[in-house]
Amino acid sequence: MLDSEYHESGCYINITFTDTQIMGLTLFNSLGKTKQPFEPKNDDEVTVYCCGPTVYDYAHIGNLRTFLFEDVLIRYLELKGYKVKFVMNITDVDDKTIRAAKNSNSTLKEYTNRFTSEFFKDLQSLNVKEATEYPRATDYIKDIESHIMKLQSEEYCYERDGSYYYSINKFSKYGSLSGLEINNEKNRTRLNEDEYTKDNAQDFALWKAWDKDDGDVYWEGKLGKGRPGWHIECSVMSTKILGEEIDIHAGGVDLIFPHHENEIAQTEAVTNKKFVRYWIHSEHLIVEGKKMSKSEGNFFTLRDLIDKGYDAKNIRFLLISSHYRSQLNFTFDGINQAKENINRIQEIYSKIIEGKPKTGRDANISSITKESKKAFEEALDDDLDMPVALASIFKFVRDMNKYLETNQVLEENKLEITDYFETIDKVLGILSDKTIELDDDVRSLIEQRDEARIKKDWKKSDEIREELLKKGFIVEDTKEGTRIKRK
Repeated sequence: MLDSEYHESGCYINITFTDTQIMGLTLFNSLGKTKQPFEPKNDDEVTVYCCGPTVYDYAHIGNLRTFLFEDVLIRYLELKGYKVKFVMNITDVDDKTIRAAKNSNSTLKEYTNRFTSEFFKDLQSLNVKEATEYPRATDYIKDIESHIMKLQSEEYCYERDGSYYYSINKFSKYGSLSGLEINNEKNRTRLNEDEYTKDNAQDFALWKAWDKDDGDVYWEGKLGKGRPGWHIECSVMSTKILGEEIDIHAGGVDLIFPHHENEIAQTEAVTNKKFVRYWIHSEHLIVEGKKMSKSEGNFFTLRDLIDKGYDAKNIRFLLISSHYRSQLNFTFDGINQAKENINRIQEIYSKIIEGKPKTGRDANISSITKESKKAFEEALDDDLDMPVALASIFKFVRDMNKYLETNQVLEENKLEITDYFETIDKVLGILSDKTIELDDDVRSLIEQRDEARIKKDWKKSDEIREELLKKGFIVEDTKEGTRIKRK
């Protein structure tokens, strides 16, 4: 059984896998709304497409929660032995980017390049693995034109006043992902999102004819003067790079309709193949129990939080700690709890890697380590159940702390435990395997304190401890000598 003591903002880590293939992984497929065994098209290769940012502003923490869930997915697939080809697009032309660039007196390219760069900085700060490719919509205009012309030749789209629209009534499976009935009056207002003239209010734009509000943002080709619609961009970029059939397409639940529903329609109408095998979606994020909004004053970007003094590593941990299909309540107490939990993990990990063990092996510790690995793997195999995975790690950490109260880890156990931590961190991405770097002043204080303890000058020893604490270091006296860790 797994230990249930788990704070939603924290965890402990470790594991190594003997298998190099995913054996028991199941994922909740939004298409069908059931957990399904994961079986990619090719045995050892996985293609993954994730909807990236629309680069008109900084990404907010709700966006980042989705990108971090996708990072965990990619990391776990790789840990299990798959070769992953991961594509995340950059939407660098749409209504929002055009409007924002115009308001800032910048060209579209200058403006979107700026926020694309800022987005990559966020990913780096949060230790998100790089995608295989980051295609930009503006680099695929000719491919988009070609795809729309194919849709037109198959009579799935029509032209009206220079704009091209997808006729959703022509696609019999429309609504299969979202569950919407397109002719239901209740859903018509949800379908009517474009501001452009069209025959049917439920149809969506593939190509938008130029108007004066677009300024100098347009392309002229076989479709006339205009620019692509948002939905068609992802269909074209994903299939152009990954092929007509993709294993996993991920994103936030807000994209299920209309974006992902429209992707299916405009892709399968051309290919006559199943576009995506597994649709995976993460739930919304709320802040301090409320929907995030600027009017509520609870709208945050990563920069906002870092400016308040919070560390990106702790933010990462909080954002990945709940189940991706559960709503996450982001709180400042949660960030602090995440920090404490990371410190607990790092502390036991550091004790292990810094220790100078005697030769030998404790069979009981080997068994505990092996069971912890198994529990972690089983949890993530079950639709990436991170809370259960973290609970298993907390149990392991408590077991190890209790063991170290009266025992020293032996050499063979150190190798097993170190491997456990290093492997799990390939998923969590929060640990440091580096010892703390100390400047000369701090080293001198530690030496003075050690001398004071030898002389049993406890007053001086305590004074130096307090001075080190002010400098941000906690002193621990162990059987192996003095240990230092950051506050």
